[in-house]
Parts: sequence; structure tokens; C-alpha cells
Amino acid sequence: MSGVLDSKHIVVGVSGSIAAYKAAEIVSRLVQAGAHVDVAMTKAAVEFITPLTFRALTGRDPYVDVYRHTVAGEAHIELARRADLMLIAPATASTLARLAHGLADDFVSLAALATAAPVLVAPAMDSQMWDNAATQANKTTLEHRGVQFLGPVSGHLASGRSGAGRLMEPEAIVDLVRARLGKEHGNMSGLKVVVTAGGTREEIDPVRFLSNHSSGKQGYAIAEAARDRGAEVTLITTAGLATPGGVRAVKVASALEMLEAVRGAAKTADTVIMAAAVADYRPSSPADRKLKKADMGDQLTVELIENPDISKEVTGDFVKVVFAAETNDLIQNATKKLQAKGAALIVANDVSATDAGFGVDDNRVTILDAKGGREDLPLMTKYEVAGRILDRVVDLLASC
Repeated sequence: MSGVLDSKHIVVGVSGSIAAYKAAEIVSRLVQAGAHVDVAMTKAAVEFITPLTFRALTGRDPYVDVYRHTVAGEAHIELARRADLMLIAPATASTLARLAHGLADDFVSLAALATAAPVLVAPAMDSQMWDNAATQANKTTLEHRGVQFLGPVSGHLASGRSGAGRLMEPEAIVDLVRARLGKEHGNMSGLKVVVTAGGTREEIDPVRFLSNHSSGKQGYAIAEAARDRGAEVTLITTAGLATPGGVRAVKVASALEMLEAVRGAAKTADTVIMAAAVADYRPSSPADRKLKKADMGDQLTVELIENPDISKEVTGDFVKVVFAAETNDLIQNATKKLQAKGAALIVANDVSATDAGFGVDDNRVTILDAKGGREDLPLMTKYEVAGRILDRVVDLLASC
């Protein structure tokens, strides 16, 4: 399955900031994801990182000297024409000023002014420079022209101070590049997707809870894949995993909290994909302070009451996808759940397998639909599984 970056032409502009070294990781991640990457550098950028670094990463000569670079036609025009997206990371205050005022005296600004592709900039500078009225005016001007800003974020700066002006981390920048390309080219652009992930936690007391082995990885993979197809994604999660860039995360803990969050998000959703492992029961009377062993004796009895069935209770004008994590009679149990929960699709997986399911990066599932169809998928990454699920969702939405 090809990803959103596969065979896309990305131009990465690098300007003269101490954060320029992070551009190497950004470029490496883009190349590993299948993109064709050309690097344009300002003369100041060359003082921080060598063109040879980018040539080694991309297999292409970087564009540095406007007057010496040889290519058929005007180099900056050819570079701009073949771009599906241009990313400038890091973008200094000087580079933002050049773009805002139409100055074109280096390959970065030349390509940015010539391209019709989306332009994303990731600023990096001292917080005082970022907060300066001139920089903020340039930011406003560029945003009005459609330039998308990625950060900056707050943190430790080269000056030794802390504040806004730090370059976003490379992984987050690449995530947002994927999200933007998805909106431009993806088959779910404009759709609203709600995904649940992780195992719920049901409190016994403030330090103890009942839960399960779900890591949330499959739900997060679905959220990433939907984002990469251009969807507006809300991820309702109990997991402690890093939130994918471009995804709105709603953190919950218990089944009741998840139910409330899903009900709210589902009101405007085109599809709701319930990958979370929700506890069937919860303690009826959780203690408001830690239960002490000395007070409990040799045995502890916890009375449990049934949790609401989120996947059954949440209904609406959307495509509903549910999951069945089973250890035996996989297809029979999943078929019963599909019918009981009123879903369009159910994704069944055997969580007793050691190479798939809980806590690992791969999965082996069977997708059943409400019309009796069955699709058995071999072992593949959870991102690939997510893609196959979303293929089915897209088909269902198209037939509505």
C-alpha cells in the first residue's frame, strides 16, 4: 500500500539557523517515506550544514548558488513546477521577511515565490525576534496568502533562554506535511473521522484500576491513515502514545468518559471507528482514598456493575466500524457482535496470537460486513490494516 508521500515531489528550503541540522532528519524521513526530495539552501544555511549532507540523503545536488547552478531552463522555475509541496524548515526571520515582501535573492525565496504548490514554513528564531512586530506582521501577511505555519513551539533556545521560537521536532513537521498532502490529494479530504483507541481504566481507588492489554496502536494507526487521506480526525484515547501531528486528541480514562466524548464527536462525523478495548464492567463504588492492605485483610472483594456498550449505544448518520478482540471462535463471535451493534463493518482479530494484536506493530484481521462479506487479511503493519479498513469505509460512504 503506497503512502501519501510516495512519489511526491517535495522541495525543502533550508535557511541559516542553528536548527538547520534538524533539516537533515526531516529530509531523511521524507525520503524514507517514498518522497522525491530536492533541497534548496540559502548561503547562510551552508554555514550551518553542508550541501553534501543533503546530497547523501536525497541522491540529488542541492540548489545553493543561483548563478552557478546548471539545469535546463531556469532552475528555480523548474524546481517550483515539479513541487507537490514546498517546506521551509527552518525558516528564519529574514526568510519570512523575504517571502512577505516578494524579495527573491536566493533559491529558497525564488522557489517559494514561483511555485503554485502549497508552501509550509517552520520558523526557528529567538523568542524576541519571533515576538517582534515586524515578524508578526510578516506572518499575518503570509497566512493571508495561504502559507501554512508549523509552529514555532516553546522550549530551550540557542540563546540559553526559553520561549516561543523553537523549531518543531522533525517527526511532527513530517506529520503535518503528510496531513497537508492528504487534504490536497487524499480520497477522504473534507470528511470527519472519529477513532477510539486504547483500553479504558476503571478506578478501584485513586491508585488502582481495572484495565486490559490494549496499547492503542491500532487506533492510532487508523487516525494517522485517515489524516494522510485528508480527513479531519478526532482521536478519543486512553493511551499514552504521542498524538499524531494534524490529529485532534481527546484524552479520556474510563468507559463513561469515552462514551460522553464519542457521543459529542459523532454528531458531525462521517464515520466512527471504535478500535478501543472498552471494559465491560466497572467497580460500583470506587473508593475516594487509597485502600490500605491492613484494612482489607486477606481478601478484597470488588463489586462490579456493567458499563454501557459504547459501540451499540452511539448511533447516527455515519458509517460505524467496530472491533472484536477474541481468543476463540473468532468469526462466530465477531458475526454476533456485528449484528448486535448495528455496525457496517467489524474488524476481528485473535489477540491470543503472539505476532499480532495487543502491544505489537503488526496485526492479522478479518473484516466482516453487514451484508455477509468477509475479507481475510494476512499479517501486515497496523498502518496497512488501517488503510484496508479505510478503503472499505470510503466505498461505503460513496454508496450512501
